[in-house]
Amino acid sequence: MRVLWVCNQCIPVIAKHLNIEVPNKEGWLSGLSEKLIAEDSGIELGVCFNTDAQHASYRGEYEVTAYGYCDDVNQAWRYDESLEERFREIIRDFNPDVIHIFGTEYPHTLAVCRAAFNPSRILIGIQGLCSVYAEHYFDGLPKEIIDGGTLRDDLKKDNIKRQQAKFVLRGENEIKALQIAGNVTGRTDWDRHYTSEFNPHAKYHFMNETLRSVFYDGTWEYDKCEKHSLFASQGDYPIKGLHVLLRVLPEIRKEYPDVKLYVAGNKITGEDSFKKRMLIGSYGKYIRKLIRDGNLEENVFFLGSLNADAMKERYLKSNVFISPSMMENSPNSVGEAMLLSMPVITSDVGGVRNLLNEDEGFIYPALDEEALKEAVFKCFAENGSERQNGMCRRAGEHARLTHNADTNYRRLLEIYNSILKAE
Repeated sequence: MRVLWVCNQCIPVIAKHLNIEVPNKEGWLSGLSEKLIAEDSGIELGVCFNTDAQHASYRGEYEVTAYGYCDDVNQAWRYDESLEERFREIIRDFNPDVIHIFGTEYPHTLAVCRAAFNPSRILIGIQGLCSVYAEHYFDGLPKEIIDGGTLRDDLKKDNIKRQQAKFVLRGENEIKALQIAGNVTGRTDWDRHYTSEFNPHAKYHFMNETLRSVFYDGTWEYDKCEKHSLFASQGDYPIKGLHVLLRVLPEIRKEYPDVKLYVAGNKITGEDSFKKRMLIGSYGKYIRKLIRDGNLEENVFFLGSLNADAMKERYLKSNVFISPSMMENSPNSVGEAMLLSMPVITSDVGGVRNLLNEDEGFIYPALDEEALKEAVFKCFAENGSERQNGMCRRAGEHARLTHNADTNYRRLLEIYNSILKAE
């Protein structure tokens, strides 16, 4: 069987061979691709990825054919019809039995769907859904921040209101793609609901995700963590909910003066240089204001982009992993924390409850700042207790079932075969 993957970026196993540097995003594809390549699956794999060398194609040592396409992710709301012809070239060259597209958030997904000769052989893997995220983009933000802007926002025509409008446009392309595809794969009640709403005729295939391999080894230990430290994996745009967490952090500090919050991802407050501070966006400016007004300069630390090993180290050093998002499908960061059997606090959004239940972690209503504060207090108060140890153990056991690489690999092959046999 010939399967063509369409990814947002080059997968690490190929990037290493081609000497391509890839961002620390979508690392969960690493585990799945490594498994597919290592096993005798009977699959000939082609991989498309976004690159400036859009017409390049490669044949690597892993018996994987790789193709480049060029999609301007900095203008992800704009649809480029020329991508359709590029994907027709790739599809004609590779002649896939199944086209597996990972994610809907960029316009190339729609281009692939329009270029494909047989929509019933298209499988779209749901990650998040821009169309739904757009509805929550302003959650918890003051009106003056939504309507305001900075020098950077004026230069780029990109304040928070415009960012939300771009998510709406991305969502429109996303829905068009889903309306073409004959198959989708998802893993939560949330994504099943929305994809069936967008296209009731598409076949929904359940499949959990395999996470990055480094997270399957190692266990969090309370005695070795930095007490009263919180770790958030992202916070660079409003959907991730960092602003809500920062509004309650001063209250948490009253009870726990040594509290620390570590945030991975882009340093949106411009702390790296004077130039970056001058070109800060509205959301970064608001985050910086919350830190300043709350006298949190000694409590909040932005770590920048971390690779898988550095992320794992940060999880293990932290007392609690926290996900205060306004909307998610099934955040892989929660899954990674659960795999390491550490305490988890998460907002009750999207498909989170398909990953974690209240016997395994702390779940609070998104935007309920009092409930968020109480969840942190309760988690800290139970540090080292038998109850917390039990929650962490159950979370780890649950995650090892959800993210079992062998199970998910076999399920993927079942899905490919079912699509091939459907006609």
